[in-house]
Amino acid sequence: MRFAAIVEYIGSNYSGFQIQKGAITIQHEIQSALSKIANTPIKIITSGRTDAGVHALGQVFHFDCDTSRTNKAWLKGCNSFLPDDIVIKWISQVEDTFHARFHAVQREYQYLLYCDPIRSAVWENLSGWFFYDIDINILENILEKFIGEHDFSSFRSSSCQSKKPIKNIYKASYEVRSKFILFKFIGDGFLHHQIRNMMSVILDVATKKKEIDYIDYLFKIKDRTKASNTFSPKGLYLANIEYDNKYGIPKIRNNVFI
Repeated sequence: MRFAAIVEYIGSNYSGFQIQKGAITIQHEIQSALSKIANTPIKIITSGRTDAGVHALGQVFHFDCDTSRTNKAWLKGCNSFLPDDIVIKWISQVEDTFHARFHAVQREYQYLLYCDPIRSAVWENLSGWFFYDIDINILENILEKFIGEHDFSSFRSSSCQSKKPIKNIYKASYEVRSKFILFKFIGDGFLHHQIRNMMSVILDVATKKKEIDYIDYLFKIKDRTKASNTFSPKGLYLANIEYDNKYGIPKIRNNVFI
């Protein structure tokens, strides 16, 4: 039998999602909890990896298991063995053909930016901190540059394993609330460090360190070394992953801002 689940987590205390030798990871914690409920080793397949310090509101994974348990037993039992910063929000048996990674039709990342001359102790690990003046009036024009299909070679990490650097961003937007700006990016997929590298470029342009045509230049030159430094992982959230309705994965519409 195949099961799918949605998990929420704060990534601050973990070395990323994927299991790594000698490191504490989110995948290890989830597999350990599920294995205790199933009384047999469980391996999960995720919709996508997140780096150390990155959070999730709607990460999706699937696993196979022949142990008979109700959905409620899986959910409550697994959460009872998980640390406080990891919570399974939904779990259910699905079609055996369902694949959390390959069947995702779109992904949404959100980046929460705390804008103030003084850093916040409360939001230290939950948002990126930025203390330069941002020209809010040009943010929409900046974000429009990223919408559509582009070669994101200038925005991928040197260790990115994706075979193709071409990705399609369907929507890029922002919301301002008090001292926070929440950026939202929806696309067919994202390269390793793509959002964090985009954030650095967006902020360089929004603070007038770079002209807006700098973005066009980076798309054209396809060279990571010409782009801005990788921005902090602390404010990055894997918010939503969407699948075809036939798989029965709920569309929760998670949002960092309530």
